[in-house]
Amino acid sequence: MTVLVTGAAGFIGMHTSEALLDRGVRVVGIDNLNDYYDVSLKRARLARLERRDGFQFRRLDIADRDGVQTLIDSNPDIDRIVHLAAQAGVRYSLENPFTYLSSNIEGHVVLLEACRSLPRLEHFVYASSSSVYGANTKMPFSIDDRADSQVSLYGATKKSMEMISHSYACIYKLPLTGLRFFTVYGPWGRPDMAYFSFTRKIVAGEAIPVFNDGHMRRDFTYIDDIVEGILGCLKRPPSADGVPGPHQVYNLGNHRSEALMDFIGQIEESLGRKASMEFLPMQAGDVKETYADIEASRRDFGFDPKTTIGEGIPRFITWYREYYGV
Repeated sequence: MTVLVTGAAGFIGMHTSEALLDRGVRVVGIDNLNDYYDVSLKRARLARLERRDGFQFRRLDIADRDGVQTLIDSNPDIDRIVHLAAQAGVRYSLENPFTYLSSNIEGHVVLLEACRSLPRLEHFVYASSSSVYGANTKMPFSIDDRADSQVSLYGATKKSMEMISHSYACIYKLPLTGLRFFTVYGPWGRPDMAYFSFTRKIVAGEAIPVFNDGHMRRDFTYIDDIVEGILGCLKRPPSADGVPGPHQVYNLGNHRSEALMDFIGQIEESLGRKASMEFLPMQAGDVKETYADIEASRRDFGFDPKTTIGEGIPRFITWYREYYGV
């Protein structure tokens, strides 16, 4: 088996690549190593992968049509794709919207077009997001719910990826699955995520911004559980029987909606330090609560998240202390 992993130097990409390599799978990784956040962290993740047998890396932007096609043509044995490369972040989409169109929409189409030439492609799994649920208020969020009220450009681009994927599945019979991730956290995470920036600020003695006066809830999902979900899904391509095209969408969350203040409390407890908090109004593009209904992913590929924030946050803090020498 040979798997192409896009965004291989990213948080989820590195962990997914390592898990595949642990299973003896050959991994072709690509990443453009952009400077959206600390590039040295991306390079450190990549260095872990490059020490492993069976890993091949190329620095490449997924919106580069010629580069992506050349990569695909030179690796005809690729039979599965895990597409994680994207411009992430709800708030950054307010500052730099065109990056989201290039990475999330154009890049997705470039990859879909290129992979049409793969003779052995069995499954193409791509990262969607809980942000597609937008202004939905029914909890928990279900894949059977309508998702056409996105409140951020980021969420809109992820929903666009799902719609584009459905059309490619219908037209070209490509086996495609979108995974709606719910607030993934853990070691080697993204510095722009709240739990990471909270930790950094608490250690530095700075106040942490707490939006909507702390009245927020999130379905925080530990990275190991997410990776198990990705790999479980990767083995189960959707069937085209009785449907226009082999395309499916699933939620990958912890099936727990945790209060933000409880999450901060876990960080404080793990650090052994109290946080100074600056309470602020809700930010544009944000939502008050997320909560994943994961019954479909449990049923179809055995997704069974087990890690609580009481277990996951201390693991992140341990990594943070080691990596940054705190």
